[in-house]
Amino acid sequence: MSYQVLARKWRPKTFSELVGQDHVVKVLTHGLAEGRIHHAFLFTGTRGVGKTTIARILAKSLNCLEGVSAEPCGVCEHCAAIDEGRFVDLMEIDAASRTKVDDTREILDNVPYAPAQGRYKVYLIDEVHMLSMHSFNALLKTLEEPPEHVKFVLATTHPQKIPVTILSRCLQFNLRRLSVDQITRQLQQITHSEGFDAADDALNQIAVAADGSMRDGLSLLDQAIATEEGLTAENIRQMLGSVEQGHIHALLKALVKQKPDEAIAVIDDVFAQARDLGQLMVDLAEALHRIGLILALPDYRDDSRNDWDSLVGLAAQFDPEDIQLFYEIVVRGRKDLDLAPSPKTGCQMTILRLFAFSPNQTPTDGAASPGGAAPQLDDLEPAQGVSEAADDATSSRSGELDLKPDQWASVLEAMPLNGSVKAVAGLLVVESIQAQQVVFGVTDDYKELMTERFQSTLTSALSEFYKANVTIKIVFLDEPKQPTPADLAHQEQAEAQAEAQQAIESDPLVNKLKDRFDAQVLTESIRPVGTRSH
Repeated sequence: MSYQVLARKWRPKTFSELVGQDHVVKVLTHGLAEGRIHHAFLFTGTRGVGKTTIARILAKSLNCLEGVSAEPCGVCEHCAAIDEGRFVDLMEIDAASRTKVDDTREILDNVPYAPAQGRYKVYLIDEVHMLSMHSFNALLKTLEEPPEHVKFVLATTHPQKIPVTILSRCLQFNLRRLSVDQITRQLQQITHSEGFDAADDALNQIAVAADGSMRDGLSLLDQAIATEEGLTAENIRQMLGSVEQGHIHALLKALVKQKPDEAIAVIDDVFAQARDLGQLMVDLAEALHRIGLILALPDYRDDSRNDWDSLVGLAAQFDPEDIQLFYEIVVRGRKDLDLAPSPKTGCQMTILRLFAFSPNQTPTDGAASPGGAAPQLDDLEPAQGVSEAADDATSSRSGELDLKPDQWASVLEAMPLNGSVKAVAGLLVVESIQAQQVVFGVTDDYKELMTERFQSTLTSALSEFYKANVTIKIVFLDEPKQPTPADLAHQEQAEAQAEAQQAIESDPLVNKLKDRFDAQVLTESIRPVGTRSH
């Protein structure tokens, strides 16, 4: 007994059955109705959104025995042959396996001949970006002026790889990624028609995992049905290896309460359930993204998940700039997860980094000394190696602060600031000193980071550091006159990286191994130690 997968069984056969591509359907149906049919079409978009499907429907519309129409009958000999993939005048060509110019010329040699069955010969070239440049050149003239009985339909997921000379000869349609709601509604209709009981939460999880692709959603639904454990939210979560919303919210609450032990306990629980820790970080980044939207857009609302109200409550306990930093940390941590000793180690260190850069985690209340007591602000000394520069900067001269531009990096290193504030302050340069006011300069690129909260925190830190009533002023520059502390840190890191690579390349043992085993050194894996960062 043969079984047809859902993605094939439920492939749309008419324009009206297509989901989420109304902008394309509207243009094509109007053109077919008016008899204004272009000779070359280019459909672009991510996988599983309907590029090949639309091409086949277009072929039916052009070759239906009842005439050219936006609504082919679907039952005539030609329509049935196209649906079954046996219509001789629809040539489906996989460009990935026929990249050579000889293959293209072989195809083009048959273009002048009249259709064998239908009204038009339709050449569907899938993943057309895989063709070689010589193949594109061979296609140019024919694509511009094909015979009246020939239509070209090109499909690709990477339109940027197609020469502009090809693009200019095609009517281009960009197919949209499907929304979670669109995929969920289609899955609900399919499960109902197939006679399966499915929880809405379960289908919603599949729609989220499909990531904009209806085909991926149907493949996941096929997999879920095959498990024979029921289409429940928990079973789908187990199948996908996804993480419960409760885990994400527990991590966010631990971050608010500054309880790293609770956050690590959440990771241990996810790991014990054999869930994907990479997915945990993806879901955490998504939650931070939604919180960022809540904080930035007062009218924003997203009911696609059932955790909206609790997420709004959590958002009220964060600041927008901190969310931006947390999001960056989580995304980078996810990217580097494969480089960690283990996924659990990488995940734990990424979460701990959130606490290290949290605005509440300052040296005054979070960092304990080796003896166990937290140091007080008055007891802190400038960092080793920068004390002399910091001392010079604190000396008073005619009531003015003696802070030279080249001392700013050393002073910033010595001040007890949390990670996010120090990172933003590292983008500033000292323009001038006016009495007790420090005038900082920053490029327009970082204008949005100069928030009132940041300026207030930096003012307080400078006043405490200099034991004076210091004020600051920030001016915006096209180009700073001197390097920022961040520039100096990057330069130092680049020099250390170069020295580390040089040390590896000149190491006798490494060279011996390279010669003996014909090995290569992966320079991107070399990590210098002991560099300073802001």
